[in-house]
Amino acid sequence: MSKIEIRGMTWDHSRGYLPMVASAQRFEELNPEVKIVWEKRSLKDFEEYPVEVLAERYDMMIIDHPFVGYAAKHGTLTNLETCLPADFLRDQKANSVGGSHESYYYEGGQWAIAIDAAAPVSLWREDLMERLGLEFPRTWEDLLDLAKRGHVEIPGAPIYCLMNFYSFCVAHGETPFASEERVVSKEVGLGAMDILSELLDACDAGCWSRNPIASQDLLASSANETVAYCPLAYGYINYAREGYAPHRLKYGEPPLWRGQVLSTTLGGTGLAISSQTKHLEVVCSYVEYAASGEVQRCLGTPAGGQPGHRAAWLDALGNQLNGNYLVDTLPVLDRAYQRPRYCGYTRFQEEGGPVLHAGLRGEMEREECLRKLDALYRETLAEGR
Repeated sequence: MSKIEIRGMTWDHSRGYLPMVASAQRFEELNPEVKIVWEKRSLKDFEEYPVEVLAERYDMMIIDHPFVGYAAKHGTLTNLETCLPADFLRDQKANSVGGSHESYYYEGGQWAIAIDAAAPVSLWREDLMERLGLEFPRTWEDLLDLAKRGHVEIPGAPIYCLMNFYSFCVAHGETPFASEERVVSKEVGLGAMDILSELLDACDAGCWSRNPIASQDLLASSANETVAYCPLAYGYINYAREGYAPHRLKYGEPPLWRGQVLSTTLGGTGLAISSQTKHLEVVCSYVEYAASGEVQRCLGTPAGGQPGHRAAWLDALGNQLNGNYLVDTLPVLDRAYQRPRYCGYTRFQEEGGPVLHAGLRGEMEREECLRKLDALYRETLAEGR
């Protein structure tokens, strides 16, 4: 008898791929009539690749929450409220890490289930900090001092500059995109850019092109004898585990800015179902299985995943295995800022990151940079209507 083949697409990293393979393997063992094939794409493709194209090729896919606005308008994904048990959805909502579950709810539909939760956190090399006699930076002033001495890294590729820009707008007391006319006020936008550029300019020039994986690889490398601390990067639980990289990293709260904790920008991923799948019942069964608290806790996290279910974040064994990564960073995720999800926002993110990048690097006047961001926002908002 031929098997029912289900195809899924995730992103190309241990954190994104291995937990899905682990849950798929066990689901197949429990359901011998099913075969699940997970394929993977680059992190950049994950952030930018059109979800409508994926939905044509795959039964299910791992997505970023800003894609749900497009899905809600164009019917690309299955509204999970129509096919998953109400008790399961209530459990997912009750056990959300910060706004992760809510971030996939839009225009009356639940378009994905949080399978992974993330936000920028701080990270450091304890052994290197100790060897170099460095004090842990508690405040932004401490951080800048450490950066000027050559010991700080921050991923400064365009999209990550944009994510951190949002955080510092929030820190200034203004929520980005609250108005339909502008991203933020000029005063707040310039203030956020000043903070970011001062830090980036104090770090190695290579940071301008690095993503969070590259930054964590740098800190964890045996060749690195200088860079010991990163204040803001999307955390990767894998580096907190013994044996994953040459040196183990520790994770926690970013430094205080003007005495306040930072609200960094929510990331993570959701497990979505294509509206074109021909095997909806089977795919729903797998989604319910893979996203459950028990499977995320017992299979997903040990396999290298960074779970989306709160039970897994509080699990003693998972924290022991990963140097308390989960409980030490959970407060950061619980207060994270949620990006817009309007149909058209993904284009804003893709094109707005390089605009901000140019402004931060001095390749564009900063007021002109903010004007271009505002114009792009209005344009993409109008396109999505």
